[in-house]
Amino acid sequence: MSENNENKKKFLYKGFGYAFQGIGACIKKEWNMKMHCLMVLLVILAGIILKLSVMEWCVCVILFGQILSLELVNTAIEAVVDLVTEERKPLAKAAKDMAAGAVLIAAVMAAAAGCMIFVPKVLAFAGALL
Repeated sequence: MSENNENKKKFLYKGFGYAFQGIGACIKKEWNMKMHCLMVLLVILAGIILKLSVMEWCVCVILFGQILSLELVNTAIEAVVDLVTEERKPLAKAAKDMAAGAVLIAAVMAAAAGCMIFVPKVLAFAGALL
């Protein structure tokens, strides 16, 4: 294998390593990220118990990715704002609030989609038990 290909592989591995370090740091540092990860695990467990269809799993996986990604971006924006200024500035507050708002919108929409998927299944499951 050529030296150029080896350098590309090393660069690729380093890039993945940095990405995983960022994800790990966010999970360790951010309470909200821990809660999102817990919700992902609970939805996976509920999905297994309630036997989600492939399409329902696809929706869930896309929503997991959207929420977790937005939380990472929100955390990054907060870190950059804090790095730039420790003073209370309206633009710094706006940047942080807007990033948090993006996560909130995604979480509310994911919860709505989750209700559409899970409520009928939970009702059918409960009906089968009675």
